[in-house]
Amino acid sequence: MDQERALPGLPGLLDLDAVPGAEDGEHFLGPPPPEPSSPVYGGHVAAQALAAAGRTVPDGLRAHSVHCSFVRPAVPNTPFDHRVERVRGSAAFATRRVYATQRGREVFALTASFHRGAPGLDHQDAMPQVPMPEELPTYEERLTTSFGEPFQSLGKPYELRFVGPLSFDAEKDPSLASPRTRIWVRAKDALPAGATADRAHLLHACLLTYLTDVTMLETVLVRNGISWLRATGSSLDHTVWIHRPFRADEWLLCAHETPAAAGGRGLVLGRVFTRDGTLVATLAQEGLIRVNDGSGSAG
Repeated sequence: MDQERALPGLPGLLDLDAVPGAEDGEHFLGPPPPEPSSPVYGGHVAAQALAAAGRTVPDGLRAHSVHCSFVRPAVPNTPFDHRVERVRGSAAFATRRVYATQRGREVFALTASFHRGAPGLDHQDAMPQVPMPEELPTYEERLTTSFGEPFQSLGKPYELRFVGPLSFDAEKDPSLASPRTRIWVRAKDALPAGATADRAHLLHACLLTYLTDVTMLETVLVRNGISWLRATGSSLDHTVWIHRPFRADEWLLCAHETPAAAGGRGLVLGRVFTRDGTLVATLAQEGLIRVNDGSGSAG
């Protein structure tokens, strides 16, 4: 890893404190994000909740599906109280539900399934043909081009490289509107090796859950030629199915498409590939999108 990427950040957000006296270690406290943005980024609480669920699962079982429901906007500067419910446990599967609260109010719910993998059928779709991330400008460079003024580092714990237009570009030039986006993403931190392979898999699953909430709703805006200057959005639900091992601190291609938007909501489907073309995850997200001037467009 590059030394400049060895920065504190995402792994520390997953350092949950077990609440003393909780039955079977099913009650954890997670820190809020360091930045006081409101509402809190949904991927933060989702990643923490999956970490809490994974802390209660026996060795040998790995997360393969994660279903998130964002119940209320989370508030900044307030820890998350994660309570884990053991729904199912067997030699091959474990199911956990996690309820995250702040100040006694539920803000988030997660259902995660863990599976002990076994030999079986194996196939996947091919990765789209796109430039490698090293061939593309950084997100900050893209913003500089779009706005005509320099953007310094945004200080995020992840890196983005967009293959196609940003929503800001599609708003200025409607011919760039597209139902698809292709985005390379990786955690900026040099991630530590896990104590075990199972713990390492959980860490990267948590960070993928965090990272994939970043860019999906952008696809709805790109299709409609509307930028974040004229719209606001928030995740309503988010699902990640994990197929194969990966590292979240190595470049991953998120190939998104939006089949529908209606009723103030937009749906995005996605697939996640490693740079060698391995399909490692499939995504689905519905989000609430409000256009500031009350109008919208159909791409």
